Amino acid sequence: MIVGRFGETGELFFDIELIAANDDCFAVEALLDTGFTTGWLAINSQDIDALEWSLISSEIEMKTARGEELFDIYEGKVIIDRQEFTIPVHVGEGLPDILIGSQWLDSMELIVKKRKGILILEVLENEFNMI
Repeated sequence: MIVGRFGETGELFFDIELIAANDDCFAVEALLDTGFTTGWLAINSQDIDALEWSLISSEIEMKTARGEELFDIYEGKVIIDRQEFTIPVHVGEGLPDILIGSQWLDSMELIVKKRKGILILEVLENEFNMI
C-alpha cells in the first residue's frame, strides 16, 4: 500500500521509484492521471537519458489534453507498492509531471477519502495483469 497526497487543486500524487538500466533507483512523485487511459506511465523526454531504458517504438501519435502529441515508447522498470514492474513507458516533450496512467486501476485499489485526507493505492493480490 502506498499513501499519496492531494495537490493544491485536488490532484492525486504518489511516490514511486524508477529503476534505471544500471539498477539505480530514483524516487519520484507521480500524478495519477485518470485521463491517461492508454498507458501505464508517462515521463518527460529530458528524463530518459539518466534511465537508459530501451526504446520499443518511436513517434507514436496519441490524443492528449493538449491535442495530438508524439511519444516514444520505452521499456521501463518501476517500483509501486514495494513491487517491481516492467512496463511500456510513454516518453514525450513538455510533460510537467510524471504521470501514472489509469491502466493501473485495473489491478490496483484506489481509496480516496478527500475530506479525511486519505489517499491510498494498493496492488491487489493475484490480480495484476498488464495485458
